[in-house]
Amino acid sequence: MGLAPPRMGPGGPAPSRGLRGALSSLENREYRWLFISNVTFFLAMGGQQIVRAWLAYELTDSELALGIISFTVAVPMLVVAPIGGALSDRFERRNMIALGQSFVLASELTIVTLLLTDRLEYWHLVTGAGFMGCAFPLMMPARQALVANVVGRRNLPNAMALGMAGMNVTRVLGPALAGFLLGPLGTKGTYLFGVSLYATALVATLFVSRHPLENPTTKSIYSNIVAGAQYVWNDRLVLVLIFFGLVPMFLAMPFQTLMVVFAEEVWDTGSTGLGLLSAFSGVGGVAGSLYLAWNADSHNRIRRMMWTMVGFGGFLLLFSLTPWFWTALGLVFLANACGSIYGTLNNTAIQMIVPDEVRGRISSFLMMSFSLPLLGTLPMSAVAEGYGASVAVGAGSVLAVAVALIFYLTSPSLRGMDDTVKAALDADEE
Repeated sequence: MGLAPPRMGPGGPAPSRGLRGALSSLENREYRWLFISNVTFFLAMGGQQIVRAWLAYELTDSELALGIISFTVAVPMLVVAPIGGALSDRFERRNMIALGQSFVLASELTIVTLLLTDRLEYWHLVTGAGFMGCAFPLMMPARQALVANVVGRRNLPNAMALGMAGMNVTRVLGPALAGFLLGPLGTKGTYLFGVSLYATALVATLFVSRHPLENPTTKSIYSNIVAGAQYVWNDRLVLVLIFFGLVPMFLAMPFQTLMVVFAEEVWDTGSTGLGLLSAFSGVGGVAGSLYLAWNADSHNRIRRMMWTMVGFGGFLLLFSLTPWFWTALGLVFLANACGSIYGTLNNTAIQMIVPDEVRGRISSFLMMSFSLPLLGTLPMSAVAEGYGASVAVGAGSVLAVAVALIFYLTSPSLRGMDDTVKAALDADEE
């Protein structure tokens, strides 16, 4: 099973129930600043994803062009993520986050300058996406690991649920603002607004105190990556949870990039419809995350994971088939509520099981939850171009549920996940 989980951080007792319990992690000053940084960064990222897709579609009039941009983000994420994870177990994690945000800000300033001077071309968007894909893995493993350092293992479910809720709020506000601002401000003004949010996120990060590592590794980066991979391979539950969480997301989550196609061609609702679809998608994610924050210490995690995975795929299938726009809004709300619960439970279980000395490297594997949906956009968009967006999204949702069921039925360690998490919590209190 690898390393035994040590005692962690300043967490203290488990959060109380009720509204105060649901928001208990925000009472921690360090977590508040990290939460603000996360929210502003992902608010910018959610909005820029919509504007970038809008610009790419305007420049090329091609669904495949949307997939190429997402693919260009995803490939560097997969390559750089193990390095970012190793670095976050080697260097102070707050500084790692700030470094990654600085790279993103520099890239976005370049894109917006080209846009403002009317020199932006499609290949510029692809290049900027590549820079984003390189910078993102430098900060995200450190960001997830730092949450655990700040709040402790016992409070981790609440903190991660609140963090996911904040990210999903940005999925409401970011795309909705971008969709609605495209009209009055145009692409230039909307993109510039997103760049200012990236700058705000960087400033907020600098207000988080440094958390030096107690036992930073001194081995080579390559040795660190190999050690992290060996830990995952030897801990069968962690290995299964990583794939259990990532494979369905690869098959179904790319539907978000194709929402511009649904808005334009299926329901003919334009940028306003795209904003509403993105907003309802995000509201559903918020609802799912707040449910978990309210029930952070609830048992039967694996049962809830399975039911919400089935719900995610089922509602997404209905979304792809409905001819009515207003019905689609409700279905995308329900699908993303289920997807948020599923993903947060999966990631939290992993973070609660693993020891802190490999937390950054394990978090780098979880980076695939960001990159695989982007990577999956290319085949899904290719299917959409050949057979239509409805066929592509519907097939992906069915495959996602099938894969999740296969994982559950064939893995005894996955079915016994709740007992393993309880043992890790009990060991932390000894």
